[in-house]
Amino acid sequence: MKYTLLELIGLASIGTVSWFVLRGVWKFLYSTFIGHALGHSLSLKNIGQWAVVTGATDGIGRAYAEELASHGLNIVLISRSPYKLQNVAAEIESQYKVKTKIIDVDFTNGIEIYDRIKKEIEGLEIGVLINNVGMSYAYPEYLAEVPNAAEFSLSLINCNVVSVTQMCILVLGQMVERKKGLILNVSSASAVLPTPLMTMYSSTKAYVYKFSEDLALEYAPLGIKIQCVLPGFVVSKMSRYKKPAFRIPLPRDFVRGHMRSLGLEFASAGFWVHKILLGYYTKLNMISPSTVVNVTFANLNGTRQRALKRIQLQQEQQKQENGVENGVENAKDK
Repeated sequence: MKYTLLELIGLASIGTVSWFVLRGVWKFLYSTFIGHALGHSLSLKNIGQWAVVTGATDGIGRAYAEELASHGLNIVLISRSPYKLQNVAAEIESQYKVKTKIIDVDFTNGIEIYDRIKKEIEGLEIGVLINNVGMSYAYPEYLAEVPNAAEFSLSLINCNVVSVTQMCILVLGQMVERKKGLILNVSSASAVLPTPLMTMYSSTKAYVYKFSEDLALEYAPLGIKIQCVLPGFVVSKMSRYKKPAFRIPLPRDFVRGHMRSLGLEFASAGFWVHKILLGYYTKLNMISPSTVVNVTFANLNGTRQRALKRIQLQQEQQKQENGVENGVENAKDK
């Protein structure tokens, strides 16, 4: 049977598209389910006695701390609230029978906090580092309209960029000496997708992605595994989602899903639904960038408008309360 040139081109196109689709489906299934079931994912056994988790008292950070403790690792919990740290440490020690150490620092501060962290972790055999600490906008906003934008930008960079860089510097030396170690840098899906009205946040997360990508290549020959995590929305204080849904998992479900992908892929969206959504939007962004931009802008601007209405309503209520108080005071004076 002879084919015309157009028919051959059509068959070749169908074959190419089919290959890419099948390759994507296999990659998803392998990194999410099959690889772990076959025992190909990274084992945490004998990787080191301690794991360090930043932003460890809430959300994903706490879930990572608990999951690592369940594997028998001692946990260094780093966050800014001593009270919360003490409570989480006590719960982990009681439930998982491991040791904990707490370090209360504020990652929005400058470089001086890392001297203290270095002293606190000195002598510990650190096998795992989870760079989870991060901060975002109170609500989506135009850059010039972000409240206290100049001060906020410095805090955001310190928390999202400087923390990841400095924490890696602190632990890589001893990991190289032992020729083993795992570093997970928590970025965001916004790092690889258009995110207008969240410009500073998405840009800092893009740094985490690129930093992790090149660092993974740099240290792979030395036995260190480095992975970038690209979560979507998870139930947490930062996301402001309080109840789980199909695309919004609880932190523990996200972390358990992500842990199955350790060593199987460089960048992971973690939860299987997030992987599908991120894959869909990244492909759509290649085909029709304007569609992704329009959808994203509409969603974020809608969130912005609702937030501004809430703020305006709160301000009006405060004025009314102040007016009543002033009226009472004036009546007393009379």
